[in-house]
Amino acid sequence: EYDGERNSEGERHGRGKAFLPNGDIYDGEYEHGFRSGQGTYRFRNGACYIGKYLLNKKHGWGIFYYPDGSKYEGDWVNDQRHGHGVYTYANGDTYTGEWFNHNRHGQGRYIYKDTGAIYVGGWVNGNQEGEAELIYLNHRFRGKFLNGNPVGHGKYIFDIGCEQHGEYIHSEQDKGEVEEEEEPSFLGAPKWKASEITKLTLWTPHAEKTPSPRESSQPSLQEVSSEVFSPVRDAGEEDEGSRDEEENPDQEDQGEE
Repeated sequence: EYDGERNSEGERHGRGKAFLPNGDIYDGEYEHGFRSGQGTYRFRNGACYIGKYLLNKKHGWGIFYYPDGSKYEGDWVNDQRHGHGVYTYANGDTYTGEWFNHNRHGQGRYIYKDTGAIYVGGWVNGNQEGEAELIYLNHRFRGKFLNGNPVGHGKYIFDIGCEQHGEYIHSEQDKGEVEEEEEPSFLGAPKWKASEITKLTLWTPHAEKTPSPRESSQPSLQEVSSEVFSPVRDAGEEDEGSRDEEENPDQEDQGEE
């Protein structure tokens, strides 16, 4: 069912409101039969999008409210979070930064509500990767990350006025600890190996170009953890409450009389 303006060809054109067969409701602007311009789309699952459309797809600036209470506010391209945006997760965590094809990708800041820790640095395909700084209450770590874990050389900076230099290494697990029926995996959690303690020094991150998802390597599926970096492993996964969003955009036409 559609209630709104049409052009001389009978197409939905201008301002209108459509009630889709699946229970969704769109109230906004149309151009030649397509949702284009500013509009509000309310989903039957409780989600809601308020923002720009182009040819029936979210395109431009907009806010998406997910059913679990999380929210994304920022740029969209072809129905994907793409550009710059802020995602507030259901658990209170927030990510502010760059997006590429629906994923955190580029430079961004992630704030963990429960611990107060802050990750500032690179992201690739949704994972923390590249040079970054992980800030805690009374100290911080500066170094490189790969697939959400610290790797290689880095340093801890303490508020008392000193630095601890070292590197993160992956230690091999004791083969004797692996049960016979388990698939042996000898790549353990990254462990910090300290080398020296110095006074505070200035540090400037090297500018690195973040590769596009196509250029970057596929992230490893193996999960590794470090007790010191427990907040990093909790990097929020965006709720896919939008999974049902506009599954059948053409259904709108089915309700047309």
